[in-house]
Amino acid sequence: MKKSGWTLLKDKKQDIEHFAKDYMDFISFAKTERRVVDYILNKLKDKKDFFIVNNRGKAIAIYRKGKRPLKDGIRFVAAHIDAPRIDLKPVSVYDDEQSKLALMETHYYGGIKKYQWVARPLSIIGTVVKEDGTSIEVEIGEDDQDPVFTFSDLLPHLARKVQYSKTLGEAIPAEKLDLLIGNYHEEKEKEDKEGFKIKEYILDLIRDKYGIEEEDFVSAELEVVPSGKAREVGFDRSMIGAYGHDDRICSFAAFRGILDAKEPIWPQVVLLFDKEEIGSDGNTGAASFFLEYATLKIMEHEGEDANALTLREVLFKSQAISADVSAAVNPEWKEVYELKNAPIMGNGIALLKYTGHGGKYGANDAHAEYVSKIRKIWNKNNVPWQPAELGKVDEGGGGTVAKFLSRSGIDTIDAGPALLGMHSPFEIVSKVDLYSSYLAYKVFFEEE
Repeated sequence: MKKSGWTLLKDKKQDIEHFAKDYMDFISFAKTERRVVDYILNKLKDKKDFFIVNNRGKAIAIYRKGKRPLKDGIRFVAAHIDAPRIDLKPVSVYDDEQSKLALMETHYYGGIKKYQWVARPLSIIGTVVKEDGTSIEVEIGEDDQDPVFTFSDLLPHLARKVQYSKTLGEAIPAEKLDLLIGNYHEEKEKEDKEGFKIKEYILDLIRDKYGIEEEDFVSAELEVVPSGKAREVGFDRSMIGAYGHDDRICSFAAFRGILDAKEPIWPQVVLLFDKEEIGSDGNTGAASFFLEYATLKIMEHEGEDANALTLREVLFKSQAISADVSAAVNPEWKEVYELKNAPIMGNGIALLKYTGHGGKYGANDAHAEYVSKIRKIWNKNNVPWQPAELGKVDEGGGGTVAKFLSRSGIDTIDAGPALLGMHSPFEIVSKVDLYSSYLAYKVFFEEE
């Protein structure tokens, strides 16, 4: 059943490479959820056949009218645009008198392995909103001329007791993830005999260069992310390494799918949510009423009677793909996979009838009839795909936005490319799996 995507798409190699290049440009830029939305709005600014519902610049619905009326249902592809990262705390800048270093306090976001984030170059990207409502966009560390930041690790000579004797999860405590931001200090003659304060110097620099005061950090969304662009991986350049594949790869593939789909039969919507990595809560997450609100706005846009009953009928007749990544078999850790049902890099998009953990807790678990329909669409259109699960039953598992779509009555199934190193600062995907995902979402929009 598992066939190589490279074999099935052997005549599409040039298309795969062109698509991969476009994606690498996107993922190198879109390192925050706000940047994903900005990218999409920029691409759609001259396209009149799309209707947009923008949720605070951090979640978005993209609608394209179909030949069939809304009352017959909508084809949704939903993904999330947040990614595991490290955030700056509201009160963050401080200096340490003994070490003569300036640092910033942080709070990690989502499921990270903290040890993966130390001793590597990091950027600060995000938005600061001042008291008067002025918004300042910040990007430091992405340009070659920029400084970068880092979390300094402990040298192995002194780590025997405080790190080596602990588990991986305990070796780097969250409160030791303080971002290194400065060292300049000099002694000055003052009446109070105090030396030059590093914190004050750093805050002066930030104020002069960016117009940001210390209190402005309270109303800021500043994300610490890996520095640098996406890179091709392997002698054969068959893979892409980057930060944020989970789940911006699905967001990009879904967006390009709706852009490139032929004249649609069904009304089409790409839904991109925030906050999936922390449970989908908040008013930009999938657990909010953004799905319902966006659908009502679409109904209103089309002149439909946007009432609660009609909304429920539209959603109950709708179908969706919850576009999220899966875990490819890692050859060094095969023991955590059930290999007969584990996705293989390069074998196409992974189709997960259910996710969840343990006894399918937190899963959507798609109906057999709907799984059959998706299989038929993909096989008819020569889309490389493979059935998949997320590891052995008792090893862990994970969740997606699928359950939040299905609770509104939408038939939903999970599908996305399989990654190596998911949630790490440098995730790996096969180019053919990226392209297979794009094809899978595109033909889902197109087919009757």
